[in-house]
Amino acid sequence: MTHTGGQGNMVIQIPIAGHEDIVMARQKVRDIAVEMGFSLLDQTRIVTAVSELARNVVVHAQSGEMTVFQPTERPGLRIVFEDKGPGIADIARAMQDSYSSVGSLGLGLQGAKRLSDAMEITSTPGQGTCITITKWL
Repeated sequence: MTHTGGQGNMVIQIPIAGHEDIVMARQKVRDIAVEMGFSLLDQTRIVTAVSELARNVVVHAQSGEMTVFQPTERPGLRIVFEDKGPGIADIARAMQDSYSSVGSLGLGLQGAKRLSDAMEITSTPGQGTCITITKWL
């Protein structure tokens, strides 16, 4: 599953397949957010959302990738998580507070959405998921 159109200028791409990759993704995004001048609060929001979504890739799909873009329409960060995992059968249900398919607290997707200015999810069961979050500067 590839999501290509209208993302902006690519900044970095990181494969995600384990805990070390989640840590790397968090650090790289924090570095970019600091360099761009995001407030400490927004840096924390972005890094927390990245952590949740990268963790979802590892837990649900075993591997995938994160790509960070600078949108063309205005200053900010657009971060895309793609995997070829089992997909999300019911996105609306997965977005409900406290829903979890793996017995966790169920804060991942909902938390990431609340921490971002925009979120888009496309998923095809059996083929994978693409989640895009945007945070404006």
